[in-house]
Amino acid sequence: MATNVYFNGADKSEQNLYEDLIIESISIYGQDVYYVPRVSVSKDDILNEDYSKFTDGYVVEMYIENVDAFEGEGDLLSKFGVEIRDQATFVVAKRRWERQVGTYAGGMNNIAAHGGIRPMEGDLLFLPMTQSLFEIKFVEHEQPFYQLQNLPVYKLQAELFEYSDEILDTGIDGIDSIERTHATLYNYILQGGSGTFEIGETVTQWTGENDAGGEPINIEAEIASWEPLSSTAGILAVIAHVTSEGKFRQFYVSSDSNKRIVGTESGAVYDCYTVVATGSHTYNEDDSAQNIFFETDADLIIDFTEENPFGMP
Repeated sequence: MATNVYFNGADKSEQNLYEDLIIESISIYGQDVYYVPRVSVSKDDILNEDYSKFTDGYVVEMYIENVDAFEGEGDLLSKFGVEIRDQATFVVAKRRWERQVGTYAGGMNNIAAHGGIRPMEGDLLFLPMTQSLFEIKFVEHEQPFYQLQNLPVYKLQAELFEYSDEILDTGIDGIDSIERTHATLYNYILQGGSGTFEIGETVTQWTGENDAGGEPINIEAEIASWEPLSSTAGILAVIAHVTSEGKFRQFYVSSDSNKRIVGTESGAVYDCYTVVATGSHTYNEDDSAQNIFFETDADLIIDFTEENPFGMP
């Protein structure tokens, strides 16, 4: 027996009404969530990892499907300390996502293999209610399954984001503060210059190289602190090193006038006199960081004085 000809599940007006009701329900019972698209800067082909940055955030209402609490394994005490493995499923209406996010971030998310513009795995969700940053692990786009022969929502399966020195420059303080709190600090002693650097500004140094188009390749970093030692010297602490070609590089020790460290906003200019020892690189405001302990212990175990560990040439 054929389906009833008097009921058409593909009627456009019914589909629109169904979608309008979903959008209204999410706006009543949901939360304002910041959608933060990921931009891939470069790829590590050895570890098969992307070096990413996040520079935009778009507000869109989403419904948190977990009604009792976050899912996942919860809080675990492992040999690496306390790990929080919260997971959540966020439901967002397709029409609202396309208007609030896809219109602006479409260039980054237009993946032909997935049928066009849609939320992408690896993008982030910031939940202001708990000040938590989640990473999208999977995008389910077929639930509910064609009830009116359409798919009105995305279900974003996400877990708590584990920060690892990514660049967070969205202009949203709750997100950017994660970078300022947890990024690795690199310290430099500068001299022979003038001016006062401003906290949060970008400083640059030319690498001495140009790209294929003849444009200079610069190292950029964000200032975490500036401690003047005199009118012409000081200690600079920075986070988020990156070059215009997408590779990680620290500032070079140089007195070359073309390779001075320059503040893009303050106009301060200095020579990089010395790089403070690696062991002093710390994790800001993290009293439990043990990187200095491991660095000191490793120096007692591994002998780095041998220039040619494979024997005489």
